[in-house]
Parts: sequence; C-alpha cells; structure tokens
Amino acid sequence: MTLQNIEIHGGRMNPFDIMKNAKDIQERLGNMKNELENEFVEGSSGGGLVKIRMKGTFELQSISLDPIAVDNRDVPMLEDLIISAHNDATIKLREMLQAKLGPLAANLPI
Repeated sequence: MTLQNIEIHGGRMNPFDIMKNAKDIQERLGNMKNELENEFVEGSSGGGLVKIRMKGTFELQSISLDPIAVDNRDVPMLEDLIISAHNDATIKLREMLQAKLGPLAANLPI
C-alpha cells in the first residue's frame, strides 16, 4: 500500500482515507506476523556440518551439529561454524521477508 492509493481532495489528503489505509496496513502486518510464525529457514556452514533453523520471527528453532564438527581440541572452530550458520540463516530470512513484504520491507530495520 502506497501513498498513491490515498485519495486527495482539493490538494489535501482525506483523513478518513488515511485511517482506512492505516487500518488495512495494520491488518496485513498482523496477518503477515501470523504467517511468519510458521515459516522457517535453514542456514548452514562447514559444508553442512552445522545447521541452524530459524522461524520467520528470527527465533532460533534448532541447531544441528555433525559429530565430526565437535572436537574438544578446537572449540573456536565450532564457535565460528555456529556463527557462520546463524549468519547464513539470517541472510536467508531477510531475503524471504523482503520477498514477502515487497516495498514495505525497505523501511523496516531487517
């Protein structure tokens, strides 16, 4: 929904149209939030050694570690793999949100 959809009468925006459009946008965003609760993305690193699953609401759902990635002599490597998988999932989630929200996503801090 853009400002082009708001009717202008005599050079001024009609306040009733503004309220109607705001209510419509609020309803659409509420529906989108409910949809995002059921959307998931998966990020991975190390060729799939570490996988992170996130909800569309940026909530971390699960972490999967291949036993080969768990080496108590190299904990920093595992930490880096987890961070990398999380970043991968976050990028995918942002792309999904931008595709779903379209122009609205441009003004959101995602």
